[in-house]
Amino acid sequence: MLEEAERVELTVDAIAPGGHCVARVDGQVVFVRHALPGERVVAEITELHRGFARADAVEVLDASPDRVVPPCPYAKPGACGGCDLQHVAPAAQLAWKVAVVREQLTRLGGLTDAEVDALGVAVEALPGGPLGWRSRVRYAVDAAGRAGLLKHRSHEVVPIDRCRIAHPAIQELPVLGTPWPEADAVETVASTGGDVSVTAVREGVTTPVSGPETVRERAAGRDWTLPASGFWQVHPAAADTLVGAVLQLLDPKPGERAWDLYGGAGLFAAALAGRVGDARVTLVESSADGVAAARQNLADLPRVEVVAARVETALARRRITGPVELVVLDPPRSGAGAQVVRDVLAAGPRAVAYVACDPAAFARDVRTFTDAGWRLAALRGYDLFPMTQHVELVGLFLPPA
Repeated sequence: MLEEAERVELTVDAIAPGGHCVARVDGQVVFVRHALPGERVVAEITELHRGFARADAVEVLDASPDRVVPPCPYAKPGACGGCDLQHVAPAAQLAWKVAVVREQLTRLGGLTDAEVDALGVAVEALPGGPLGWRSRVRYAVDAAGRAGLLKHRSHEVVPIDRCRIAHPAIQELPVLGTPWPEADAVETVASTGGDVSVTAVREGVTTPVSGPETVRERAAGRDWTLPASGFWQVHPAAADTLVGAVLQLLDPKPGERAWDLYGGAGLFAAALAGRVGDARVTLVESSADGVAAARQNLADLPRVEVVAARVETALARRRITGPVELVVLDPPRSGAGAQVVRDVLAAGPRAVAYVACDPAAFARDVRTFTDAGWRLAALRGYDLFPMTQHVELVGLFLPPA
């Protein structure tokens, strides 16, 4: 029986979701971080659960050829938990994410290996490289008022000198050398429009510290303005990448009506409106900040309707109704869920584009689509979060022939 803090030698097996690999000790499953498949490591047990344990690889006895020295000194056991894959060569990170997507589509999505093979699953790197890309960083503040980042699966703050994946303009800010006795967190933004902003957070209340309270972004051929604390993709190339994928997969035609569900500030709604002409585009968003940003940024598009509601409520209470030809689903990490998928399909669209930030939630929704007779006709993967285990997917669903 394993014990917490015990160190054991083990051979690492397959990649698992969450930035782990699977290993076994005396038949017990151990999810190991900071490891690679095929490696022989010394692992320290960090958590014990019924049926499995968690561990960190604290010494590598036989290294994988895909192992590299992490560029950040805090990307190691017991330190910052923000980056899961800094010990993995960049090309192998992409292969790692492909393996996770394939596993989730078969195990949770119910697709066969042949069906997944037919999709040609791949994960594409975005321009700019694996460091210096993150345009929004939220630093936690410890009891001593020091800003830093959190340990993995912990509320403990790790003070750091700088975050290597943060945008260069964020790395240059004096946030990490400044005491924050009155803050719980510090939010930083370096927008694609050139704005750099710092905001302190205390018990959910935000206070501007430096830079503008609203920041400018440039995407989909448009200028956007939104609160510094508002949602926007954290990789500078992400917004245009996702818009391009959605438009290519849906191929909108003039006259086709469209829904942009979980629409945020209206990125996809604007792109769709540019293709469908005088047809109506309906955006549904529940966040007050998102609704306000959408109404402000899409004011020049009179055929776009912004509905302030939860997507589930808007569909169930018929705040939005079909017929509709095109639907974009861009749900939170938990996914759209079976009821939303069924309600969307009941409206009779000719195609649904699904933008997903969690392969497991996406795979569960894939099963709902396929149970209804729809098929996942295409799938794109993008490395919007280099050095981490996260991956973004864009899927195209088509109805029965």
